[in-house]
Amino acid sequence: MTITTKRLGALALMAAFAVGACSSGGGTSAGPSTSSEPVASSAAPESDAPSGAAVSGSITVSGSSTVEPISTGVAEALKAANPDFNFTIEGPGTGDGFKRFCAGETDISDASRKIKAEGEADVCQAAGIEYIELPIAYDGITVMTSPANSGVECLSFADLYALIGPESQGFTTWAAAQPLATELGSKVTYPNSSLDITGPGEESGTFDSFVELVLTAIATERGKDATTRPDYVASPNDNTIIEGVAGSDSSLGWVGFAFAEENKDKVKEVAVSKEPGGECIAPSADTIADGSYPISRTLYIYVNKAKAAENPAVKAYVDYYLTDGTISKVLETVPYVNLPADALTQSRTTWDSSE
Repeated sequence: MTITTKRLGALALMAAFAVGACSSGGGTSAGPSTSSEPVASSAAPESDAPSGAAVSGSITVSGSSTVEPISTGVAEALKAANPDFNFTIEGPGTGDGFKRFCAGETDISDASRKIKAEGEADVCQAAGIEYIELPIAYDGITVMTSPANSGVECLSFADLYALIGPESQGFTTWAAAQPLATELGSKVTYPNSSLDITGPGEESGTFDSFVELVLTAIATERGKDATTRPDYVASPNDNTIIEGVAGSDSSLGWVGFAFAEENKDKVKEVAVSKEPGGECIAPSADTIADGSYPISRTLYIYVNKAKAAENPAVKAYVDYYLTDGTISKVLETVPYVNLPADALTQSRTTWDSSE
């Protein structure tokens, strides 16, 4: 069963309501356009949608496949109360989303990391595109293996570097990485089985966040490029990553926490310690929220200021996105982690002050 199917199944009533609303709308399809990452439908407040002036017009959102279900859930709820509001949301990856955003092709860019100063923010600046950065939730990156891989329960950053980092190229078995892992201080004994890795590609914010949070410090200390090994199965599609990890008894991979949680019947989540021999912390809503899980990150939306000023639908959508209860209702079904109240208030203040 795919992630998309699970979310749709859990929300049949909301989906039916949204379809009914869509049928009275205009000619634009209300929903995601074709993309490399299937959109996962999500829940949002049914009764708390704006009750003031009707919202009409359309918005275009692209970017992180991790953030996509949240943005889709918000848009579905706004659409349910405003049939003339339409949206296109796709999730090709944070990097690809910023390419479109900085080319002026989208109104909002979903992102699972901050915009990069070089190659993204500078491109936007050169194009005259001003934007507002708005944190909207927390997420963790889950390290996964097969449920059959009983010998792997906890991995440190040193282990992940030895298995996935730039010096691991060519290792085809877990045991082949043992000397490097031991050199780095690992206390784990690896199984003598094939090492079958599936993970995000370079277009993904999850890739960038994993490299930044897990690999960069060790790579820099050892004088290596901060990146992953190039010889693994890379995909922008989170479902494909889940299937790759589930398809081998000695697999290894990483994906956003929400996707791993929704597929716990297929994959085994691996606890992570920052230091070899340190406390092993499993990913959960609580450990991501309190920052104790070592691979945690903030999720964002970036709003084109000019498009928000000229398109009332963009402003209405972001207003609703940041309204009390909207994100938290979506996250009842999509397993990310709410920002603390003061952090969400800060996002609203940032948005309000940008007008």
